[in-house]
Parts: sequence; structure tokens; C-alpha cells
Amino acid sequence: MAEAHPTWQNYDVKTTPPYPLASVDNALLLLHLLRDQGALGVSEAAEALGTSPSTAHRLLAMLVFRDFAVQDKDRSYHPGPGLSGPPQERRPLQRLRRILLPHMELLAEQVDETVTMVVRLGVQVRFIATVESTQVLRVGDRQGSALPAHLASGGKAMLAALDDAEVRTLYGGAAPDSDGVSAQVDLDSLLAELRAISRRGYAVNREATERGVSAIGVCLKAVDGYPVAGLSIATPTLRFPRQLGPLYELLRSTAESVSSEITPIAGVHVS
Repeated sequence: MAEAHPTWQNYDVKTTPPYPLASVDNALLLLHLLRDQGALGVSEAAEALGTSPSTAHRLLAMLVFRDFAVQDKDRSYHPGPGLSGPPQERRPLQRLRRILLPHMELLAEQVDETVTMVVRLGVQVRFIATVESTQVLRVGDRQGSALPAHLASGGKAMLAALDDAEVRTLYGGAAPDSDGVSAQVDLDSLLAELRAISRRGYAVNREATERGVSAIGVCLKAVDGYPVAGLSIATPTLRFPRQLGPLYELLRSTAESVSSEITPIAGVHVS
């Protein structure tokens, strides 16, 4: 496989800035939530931020003022003209998060490592939900971030659910994204890797997207087998086990337990 684009290489484990600005961080997180969910109430925003409703209301009001949000007649907030993204993706993602978060929280408690969920958008995956580990040295929240699907563990697991023709069309027929990702992929090597992932049931990312971070991921499928999302356990590489069987079994068990709750969701899986 060709080397990863430099955009995705040579990053250290993300840590909180030494002088964090909580109000800025909260506003940015609200932008992620609006973009990914599409509708947000004040109470829901306050719960997501861990703030009071009055604080959440002030932040949302400022986003409305700057055209990043609009408020409808029911007093819910929606993405404004300052945000972009296909609207058909949002409602299904909101529903998917509600289904998966309790299972992710249980899995994170079992392994005490960070658990993430991604959806595929073309040749990239976007982090839709994160449940962080309680350990001091841990992989942080990646919600809202995007990575090349062929490098992220959850992305590779989702790609492995496609047939060869679909992958060739995705990477060979589509134009490269803004970072030239599809142009960087050796299709034959990628297909060979995806076949191996399909046989064993899980994908691995050893520092391919971020220095010091490794992950194991599986594909979450709907009741009809449709690949809806990727579920991963991410750890600092120094704690990433050599024997991945126990982590895979927990991921597999979680995926099976939620499969019956997930109906095919149009707009989540984008070719």
C-alpha cells in the first residue's frame, strides 16, 4: 500500500491545551453536534456540554448571531448557512448515536479504554461518538474529526464489508478528496488487506493516523447486513495488546447485541 498522505502522519497523542478556553471548546463542540445531528435543543446541548441550560442557551444564541445555527418555531436549533453538510445524513446519525452510546459506555467500562464510533463518507470516516477511558494516559475525544477510511480501523472494517468492485469504484473511479487521499491508495494492496480483515473479522490501525495511538475496529451492520458504522477500541500504543483476541471478542459481542436494534439507515453510508 502506498504511504499515507503526510497530512495524517507524524502526529503525537492529542492532549488538552495548557490553557484551554472552555467557552470556545463548548462552542466548537456545539458546531460538531449541529453538523452531525442536525437538530439540537437547549437541554440536549447542556447535557452534552455538561453545563447549565442558561450557558448552553447563550452559546447557541451566539451561533445563531454568527449564522452557524438557526432556530425553528419549536425552539430547536439547526445548522445555519455557516455550516455545510448533506441534510439527509443528520437525523439518522442522531438516531444511531442514541442506540449505540449505552453499548459504547458499557464496552469502555469493560476495557477501560476509549471507544469510538465512525461512519463512512466516501473515502473518509467521521467520528460521531466517543466514550473516553478513565485512565490518565488515554486516547481523547475525536468527535467531529475525519480520517481516511483506508487507514482508520473502523473505516477499514467498513470497507471490508464491500465487494472488490465497490472498493475499486470508490477509490479508482472517484476524484481524490481535498487531501488527495484516493490518489494515495494502492488498490491491489488495499483489496488484499480488506480480504484479510473480512476473514478474521476485525481491522487494526497501528499508528497509521496518529503517532502513539493504535486501535482495533469492527463493522456494525444493520439487521439486513448493511454496513452502517465502525466501532473501535483505541489505546495508547504502549498499551495496545499483542494478542487482540479478547478485545475482538468484546467488540464482536457488542456489534452482535446492537445489530438487531439498527435498521438500515439511508444517508449514513455514503458511497
